[in-house]
Amino acid sequence: MIESVKIRRQCMLDFYSHYEHLCALQGSVPLKAVKANMTQGTLDVTVDRIKAADWAPLLNAIRHNKTLASIGIRSFHQQGLGESGVERYKTYFKRRIPAIRSKDLTGQLCKAVKGCLSISDVLKNLELQGLLLRERDLILLTKGLATASSLESVSLAHCPIGDGGLETICQSVKNSATIRYVNFTGCSLTWRGAEHIANVLKHQAMKRHGEAWAESLRYRRPDLDYMTGLRRVTFNCNMLVGDRGASAFADCLGEDLWLKALDLQQCGISNEGARSLLDALQTNTTLVVLDIRKNPLIDRVMMKNIIERVLMNGSSANSEYKWMTSPSSKDTLKTRPKKRTIVLGSGRKGKATIRIGLTSKKSVSPGKKNMSVKDSYSPKPLPPGTKGFLPWRTAERAKRCRGGPVDSNEELPVKIQTGIPVKVTVESACTSETEDTEDLDDVIHHPDLAKSLDKNNITKHEQLQV
Repeated sequence: MIESVKIRRQCMLDFYSHYEHLCALQGSVPLKAVKANMTQGTLDVTVDRIKAADWAPLLNAIRHNKTLASIGIRSFHQQGLGESGVERYKTYFKRRIPAIRSKDLTGQLCKAVKGCLSISDVLKNLELQGLLLRERDLILLTKGLATASSLESVSLAHCPIGDGGLETICQSVKNSATIRYVNFTGCSLTWRGAEHIANVLKHQAMKRHGEAWAESLRYRRPDLDYMTGLRRVTFNCNMLVGDRGASAFADCLGEDLWLKALDLQQCGISNEGARSLLDALQTNTTLVVLDIRKNPLIDRVMMKNIIERVLMNGSSANSEYKWMTSPSSKDTLKTRPKKRTIVLGSGRKGKATIRIGLTSKKSVSPGKKNMSVKDSYSPKPLPPGTKGFLPWRTAERAKRCRGGPVDSNEELPVKIQTGIPVKVTVESACTSETEDTEDLDDVIHHPDLAKSLDKNNITKHEQLQV
């Protein structure tokens, strides 16, 4: 056997070794992102920063792969809306367009995925997120899905394929014996795309009814859970689906015995579409998840009735199909850092109040380190004439001469006059909203801290006098 053929056959049994071998032949360095999840048998790569020269060994390794159980290729690049050609040219050096946005590279990627689907017996999950797939790319992907023997989940989330691209994908999905979950979140779909998926469900239901009838002969009971076909359809974030798309799903759900979960978040559904879905649930007893949240045109009572009806179906079913978690507004308010108000006390000229926000984990400038509260804020001022009284300007000059740290992390261009009450407001980088200063829960007094800092200032003043 030729040595190169022997090496290639051995490398096909291990994805990363094959990828390293191809990089060595090309003379390039293997990417660290590729090796990140190799222990779990998955390839999950964010491809926005991969250069065009580094794609060739990765695509060849994917094309001849037989060991990966999951492939995820994600892109989070968002092109600016409403930018003219001149503005795009100006911002070119600040935000470069990734190489994956080119037509040739997406075609080569879909061709590599097609080759992997045709030879792999262990690949179960395929996820292409945020890629700009053209019509020819979808045709290549459809041919690969038609020859897949083990694929169970297909996700094209945030790929703007449109209704025409979805119709092309449905040609292979409806005849697949293994695909159980499809995800078309944010794919620029309308009610026509909902009708395409509804036609797939009707086509598969007819085939399953024939299989169930054949299995029910001679007093046998058919096992519906082990039959092939779609079990979950995710259609979130397609605002143009509307009531017409909801009624299309309701028509196929009335007599369906196999679909377990349908996600319709942010689909522009109103009470009319929700009522058609509720009518379909009167005869459907197998659907355990019908997620119509984040549709503000649906009344609260109608949504509650639908969710209660679906939960009644799921009481006797397995908990394999979960509701998708969406962060609520209360959780975001809990995670938002609170602002604090430190009252330093009142002197002869008025009250001094400093309003601060919790600083982020990263400092404002890389050269400066975050300081503690004792180092950042001035102590309670002493009235003039008492022992140990030190003007604040003198203390500032002494600190700068000693090379000590500045009082605050951010240099505030504020000139404080002696005749005006002091009120300094510092906002954190992570919050843009302003709050009232009279929040009683966030006001913190530091008497012990002020006393300790007074003692330190007195000792420093005595040292300076000596």
